[in-house]
Amino acid sequence: MKYLSILGSTGSIGTSALEIVRMHPDLFRIKALTAANNIECLSRQIDEFKPELVAVFDENKALELSRLLKGRCRPQILFGEAGFIEAASYTDSDTVLLAMVGAAGLKPALCAIEAKKQIALANKETLVMAGELFMAKALENGVSILPVDSEHSAIFQCLKGNQKKDLKTIFLTASGGPFREKPFAAFKDITLKDALNHPTWNMGNKITIDSATLMNKGLEIIEAAHLFDVTHKEIQVLIHPQSIVHSMVGYKDGSIMAQMGQPDMKTAISYALSGSDRLNLQMDFPDFTSLHSLTFEKPDTQKFPSLLFAFEACKQKGTLPAVMNAANEVAVKAFLEKRIGFSDIFRLISRAMEVHTRIDNPDLSGIIEADCWARDIVQSQI
Repeated sequence: MKYLSILGSTGSIGTSALEIVRMHPDLFRIKALTAANNIECLSRQIDEFKPELVAVFDENKALELSRLLKGRCRPQILFGEAGFIEAASYTDSDTVLLAMVGAAGLKPALCAIEAKKQIALANKETLVMAGELFMAKALENGVSILPVDSEHSAIFQCLKGNQKKDLKTIFLTASGGPFREKPFAAFKDITLKDALNHPTWNMGNKITIDSATLMNKGLEIIEAAHLFDVTHKEIQVLIHPQSIVHSMVGYKDGSIMAQMGQPDMKTAISYALSGSDRLNLQMDFPDFTSLHSLTFEKPDTQKFPSLLFAFEACKQKGTLPAVMNAANEVAVKAFLEKRIGFSDIFRLISRAMEVHTRIDNPDLSGIIEADCWARDIVQSQI
């Protein structure tokens, strides 16, 4: 039996994880849940899974949740960063799924490691902002980091049974998003509705926009470098519109291993939560006869400079990845609020990275300071 804390239980990753728990009640039990704002969904999850502790974004949300649960099963209700940290390090949990979106997941992630929890990691920003620090703390505490992103789970699976010294290239695949074939000149006319219309994956708004700009893949470049201890030179990005090949690993003898499956996050989530066991998810295989072909393309970095930003941040290291991530978060939020255009996202990130004075080997306070600096800079330009 695995005892789980799920941070971000009302998002796409969190709800998919709870579907797996629902399918396998003999394997998993929920101990703690957290959510930012979706109190109605969280209250339903509390009714079904009966966690002992929950945490929400602020005190008003905690009071709202308490009112919703009046007369029903009520766990301990906490709020704010302290509440999320308590859920991440909760004594009765042995495994923590970090499914929060954004930089807010960093401190809870570090606290989960210090509490020696097994980590199922879906929060890209933790590794982007503080990859060296995060992986060093995991090693120091003997904590396993199991990737939840479909791409990094694929790489993790392709490395099983092989030796790291034989790895030559990691091939990260990307669907290309909704604007893969759109002319660059037409990017100025992209609407929010257009950008939220992903062709293959069903994700939250922020991640969907990141997929449309290919920043999602940019974050994954940096994430892969830390997870698998490789340099930016050993990572390639391939556009694969069918989203069947989730990623590949190339070895020095010319062999390439790929992990394939339906574009559904439950496979990667279950593999991480189970500790690399394969659970029966009652999921169909892709119908290869109807697919006819699997295609791959080079990404167009003129249209999608996010990949260039990420490779540069991965190369430079220090505080630059944190600045790139923070700038992207602020810009995407502004786009979701219809305060800037789609192409402005790239402009704002580029400017923040250009004017930042990078600090090598930052500690946690230095990373957070760089994150705050970038947010202020980008906000001042919006």
